[in-house]
Amino acid sequence: MLLEVESSQLVLVDYQLKLMPAMKDAQAVWQRAEVLARTAKLLNVPVWATEQNPSGLGQTSPEIRQHCQRVLAKMAFSAVEEGLGEWLSPPAPAAPKGNARSLPRHLQKPPEPDSGPSVVIAGCEAHVCLLQTALDLLEDEFDVWVVTDACASRSDRDRDAAFDRLAGAGAELLTTEMVLFEWLRSAENPDFKQVQTWIKALA
Repeated sequence: MLLEVESSQLVLVDYQLKLMPAMKDAQAVWQRAEVLARTAKLLNVPVWATEQNPSGLGQTSPEIRQHCQRVLAKMAFSAVEEGLGEWLSPPAPAAPKGNARSLPRHLQKPPEPDSGPSVVIAGCEAHVCLLQTALDLLEDEFDVWVVTDACASRSDRDRDAAFDRLAGAGAELLTTEMVLFEWLRSAENPDFKQVQTWIKALA
């Protein structure tokens, strides 16, 4: 199953000025988060960010923040506990078209189960705020796609343990380039060359 740009939303967890320097491979992770945010905005994918205790850990970096529709300040480690899921709620299902309502009940198609949009998520620390937010989104029946090379913890062990747990819980694990090329789908996409330039600049 490929990621669909039309149903995607991007959540960037805690890319904060005072937190990021303590992360392993911080510069490369930060770069990838910025490219994800830029590309999402270019392709009309909604971008949301979270900030853990911003008075203590600082705000989201300006390079990322400028692409976000809203930023959620939080104290709970899971952003879902602070209302993120309400931002991501899908629109109300459309009314049936045509004469579907007039068909006998046994001929009507069963209603499609309500499911949330595809939430593409990355952030820090992978084993704390990113993990708890993603697990809560999965519990709320969102499709969760974790961008592994745009996530960080202070140690590889903690980061990798988070990925193992998320995969076991049903999240899809992918990389920044996988997200971008699945959103674009074709070299004929009018935004392909611009996004390709950003990809080539990644360390």
